[in-house]
Amino acid sequence: MASVTSELKKKPVSFSNLLLGAGLNLFEVTTLGQPLEVVKTTMAANRGDNFIGAIQRIWGRGGVFGFWQGLIPWAWIEASTKGAVLLFTSSEVEFITKQHLNANNFTAGIIGGMTGGVAQAYLSVGFCTCMKTVEITRNKQAAQGIKPPSTFATFADIYRREGIRGINKGVNAVAVRQCTNWGSRFGLARLAEDSIRKTFGYSDDRKLSASEKVLASAIGGGLSTWNQPIEVARIEMQSQVKDPNRPAKLSTSGAIKYIYSQNGLKGLYRGVTPRIGLGCWQTICMVGLGDMAKELVGKLTGDIPVAGH
Repeated sequence: MASVTSELKKKPVSFSNLLLGAGLNLFEVTTLGQPLEVVKTTMAANRGDNFIGAIQRIWGRGGVFGFWQGLIPWAWIEASTKGAVLLFTSSEVEFITKQHLNANNFTAGIIGGMTGGVAQAYLSVGFCTCMKTVEITRNKQAAQGIKPPSTFATFADIYRREGIRGINKGVNAVAVRQCTNWGSRFGLARLAEDSIRKTFGYSDDRKLSASEKVLASAIGGGLSTWNQPIEVARIEMQSQVKDPNRPAKLSTSGAIKYIYSQNGLKGLYRGVTPRIGLGCWQTICMVGLGDMAKELVGKLTGDIPVAGH
């Protein structure tokens, strides 16, 4: 363990993680990420729909391409920026936490993930999730017999009426979501990695195989969906659908109270099934594959990868 510690103290700042994070997140959202995001958001916005009902609704409005609605440009803009911020910030904070606080993998993972999640929320995710939600939920207006404006027209209208604050509506809920999301995902993934080591009698600093990394990440991602009410509240706050029963201004707690009053506890967990799949896939890409990518780049550049990987 002493040799590992001495290596850690020599590690320079890894700016390559900015490019790695952007690339990995673009891969994640373009493959399974956006379809699962569309299903999750559709269920959360149309809380009377079950999983099959949401699939039918999405298919009816756009066929197979409906599942990639909002991918271009909003999801790509979001993925490239938030991926870069997340991987860079979480890696550096995880390293610093282990070096200066002597934290274990679980604690360092939580702190690194929480910091990365908050950073990405305020730098890019709040704005992009708002526009993705507009893109997806405006189709609900069409179902109500109202011709929805284009996404860019909606963007311009929101900016004209409410300025940058309106475009970032729900950003605090996004920050809470991203903080708890990635704190849980990194922390639980690291805990799962340590559990795998103990189960198979590995040493604490033994590197896991690719399949073991993927398994640990999937476990961490799946268990991190406990905060679904925050996500449903975020979608409600950013939705452009008019509802006379909904308060004009909603805070995160106000949105949760409103959803509960309308749909009960079940409404707060609407969309949790696709989000479990989304959480698993995002964590596999950003934690498991992220660790492997950082290690590969480290070998090519002579850099030392962050500990706990």
